[in-house]
Amino acid sequence: MLLEAMTMTEFQENLERSRTVVVPVGSVEEHGVHLPLGTDTIHAFEVCRAAAERTGAVVAPPIYYGICRSTSQHPGTLSISGDTLRALIRDIGLSLYQQGLRNLIFLSGHAGGTHTAALVEAGEQLLERLPEVQVAALNILDLGARGWEPLIETKGDSHAGELETSVIMALRPSWVKGTSPEEYPHFPKAILVRNKRSFWPGGVWGDPGKASPEKGAACLEAVTAALVDLIYRLEAWKE
Repeated sequence: MLLEAMTMTEFQENLERSRTVVVPVGSVEEHGVHLPLGTDTIHAFEVCRAAAERTGAVVAPPIYYGICRSTSQHPGTLSISGDTLRALIRDIGLSLYQQGLRNLIFLSGHAGGTHTAALVEAGEQLLERLPEVQVAALNILDLGARGWEPLIETKGDSHAGELETSVIMALRPSWVKGTSPEEYPHFPKAILVRNKRSFWPGGVWGDPGKASPEKGAACLEAVTAALVDLIYRLEAWKE
């Protein structure tokens, strides 16, 4: 069930059926010239919604903002600090816990390394603070890597490429505006750069030209099944 659509009575009654909540986390970030800025959030939200329908878990409203480091200079990208993201996850997790939820899954559609690390760090802090909580914090690429590997032709596909274009073709076909050229970033290893866009001008990591809605639907099914499995594993988790 969607948390924002529930009444307080429905919320209270639902605690008797499930104490699990999935929190979609995304970003407002460029995805080439062909995909919407909200791609990551759309992806995470729809996977969480589909998995919740199969498990009875609650879906919290998505967090639309994240840490966007490599794409920060591309038009339309909005980024927040690590401190802000960690505080958001901690505060939202604490509030969900205070409302009786005990199994918290933070699933990010944005797979940036700094962003994902902030989610994990905040999840660790919730574990230290809340005695009965169980937490999972990860990005959608980690969750679905095995399930969609056979479906994606592009080696090293990552951002606004074959996978994400296929997913948005399946979920929001009218939001896909053509395609972008195949591209891969060429950042120097270990060296931090000021002019990030010069090392990744088009903002694509992969080949969106190989995308299709059929691939998108199959990838969504694979990652939804993986999230369902994670929900059940977290609910049964004992230390």
